[in-house]
Amino acid sequence: MIVQMRVCVPAELSKLAADCCQQQAGVAEVALHSGASVLPKGDVIVVQVARESVEELMEKLRALDVDTMGSVAASIPEFVLSSRADTAEEAAPGEGSDSVVWDEVSRQTGEESRLSWSFLTFLVLATLLAAIGIVTDSTIAIVGAMAVGPEFGPLAALAVSVVRGNWRLGRRAALALGVGFPAAMLITALVTWLSLPAGLFPRDVLDRASSAEFIYHPGPFSLIVAVLAGAAGMLSVISRRSAALVGVFISVTTVPAAGFVAVALVLGEFAKAAGSALQLLVNLGGIAAAAVAVLYFYRLVTKRLPDGTASRLRRQALRARR
Repeated sequence: MIVQMRVCVPAELSKLAADCCQQQAGVAEVALHSGASVLPKGDVIVVQVARESVEELMEKLRALDVDTMGSVAASIPEFVLSSRADTAEEAAPGEGSDSVVWDEVSRQTGEESRLSWSFLTFLVLATLLAAIGIVTDSTIAIVGAMAVGPEFGPLAALAVSVVRGNWRLGRRAALALGVGFPAAMLITALVTWLSLPAGLFPRDVLDRASSAEFIYHPGPFSLIVAVLAGAAGMLSVISRRSAALVGVFISVTTVPAAGFVAVALVLGEFAKAAGSALQLLVNLGGIAAAAVAVLYFYRLVTKRLPDGTASRLRRQALRARR
């Protein structure tokens, strides 16, 4: 996979940045546009590089303070016809689908972890759908609620914040989960309470909901499934295979557990409510722990800059700016 990077740099750092790009393994093309940037004033470098070399090149550019004095933008072209690109991909170490671009992962998880109206709306709708599946004993509705739930985004962001030490991202993700789930459960409980006088379902409905028994009976497999789902979800984020996330959503019992807690509390089934609350905590904790483990593994195996390279580049950047 070829990635196109657009690097905006001050004129005094242009040569250093262009040299870094040319010397990077896996680079197919480097184009320098002198004076092309108006704000900030400087040059623009366009680089075609294999995905597996992006992170190393980003580290070099960061050592030159390009991220603070200019900018770096990356995108994936829909189509690249170039024998140089094919050669660059072969020369780059590793596989593109296995490589981690940490800034990309942080940005993606950060966008999906915000406590926004859309996040709250999706979580409320998913929890209500789960509640309907519970009172109607509909497995299809429960599975649909799993697919609609947006909770993996903040959980992935929590994992990224732990591995990268980005506590601002972690606080934002914790806020989304800490406010989102109680709000969704409260609204679901209110709707359940209003539905009882309307006769939409009997008070003993939970005794007949055989399809929902797994929700309030957490066990070893609850944790195992959560761990496997968390690992698969984080791998799908890293490898940009979004289709796999649908399977992750369907395999875990987070949203159905939240819906069951709300329904059970309204109906006075406190033991079942406690069991489903435990199921919710087990799933959330298992997913987050597995995601952290996957990221730590990738951090260990990811190729880093040789010792002293970053310091050498910083010294060169300082001399160039004087």
